[in-house]
Amino acid sequence: MLTFLALASVVLLGIVPEQSQAIMIYTGWERHALVGGDIRLSCSFFSWRWTSEEVTFSWTYRPDGARDSISIFHYTGGEAYVDNKGPFRDRLEFVGNPGRRDGSILIKNLDYNDNGTFTCDAKNPPDIVGRPSSVRLLVFEKVPIQAGVITGAIIGVVLGLLVLIVVIYYLMRFLVARRVFSLSVSKHGKKKKEGSQQRQLWTPPPSLATPSPKRTVSLPPHPSLSVCLTLLLLNVFFCPLHTAPPVLLTPSLILSSLTHQSHPSISLTLLSS
Repeated sequence: MLTFLALASVVLLGIVPEQSQAIMIYTGWERHALVGGDIRLSCSFFSWRWTSEEVTFSWTYRPDGARDSISIFHYTGGEAYVDNKGPFRDRLEFVGNPGRRDGSILIKNLDYNDNGTFTCDAKNPPDIVGRPSSVRLLVFEKVPIQAGVITGAIIGVVLGLLVLIVVIYYLMRFLVARRVFSLSVSKHGKKKKEGSQQRQLWTPPPSLATPSPKRTVSLPPHPSLSVCLTLLLLNVFFCPLHTAPPVLLTPSLILSSLTHQSHPSISLTLLSS
């Protein structure tokens, strides 16, 4: 059943006639050339189908100030035909490649009378419906500078200046940031170096550098010590028995006796005893 449906669809598609689609033709808009020079007029087309062996190209020319156009070139069946009676009969050459959809022509030895409009029409059967495209030719003794070129040059200069300004701005920012960074690093290093030098130059005082040894006072045995003890005992036990006032031993008295200093209380105590 599926095989039958496939065969039927193939037969129906073969019976239905192939429909033509639109073709789009492209040429330049305006061309400038010098007197005595050559000019190539390009013509190409776009089609959804493969390039047919029956592809055709046709060129017509309408001089400035004229109302009617004349045929100057035709390509069909793989052959190029140039009008042998028109103004380009000896100066026109086919330089296109139909297999690549190119129908360009070359006009040689230009003159002021060649100014006009050239129209190209192409057919790629079954695509034969399309609008022809035209290009205007202007012949000068010296090619003038086009307004578009001047505008493009001005825009290019302005953009170049803007790019240059942006580059200079970011370069200056980079240099300033680098300078600030180098200054901060050098300042930090200088402070660190000064601190290390101060630590090296500072020496602690002797009192802090080496702790002073503890002074121990050794009291050698001396007869005055026994005298002090005797006086202390006499003062405690025997003073109440006498009518004379007691003599109290004070630290100054003891120290004076230890350091061989005479003190009147000692003699007084001895006398009272």
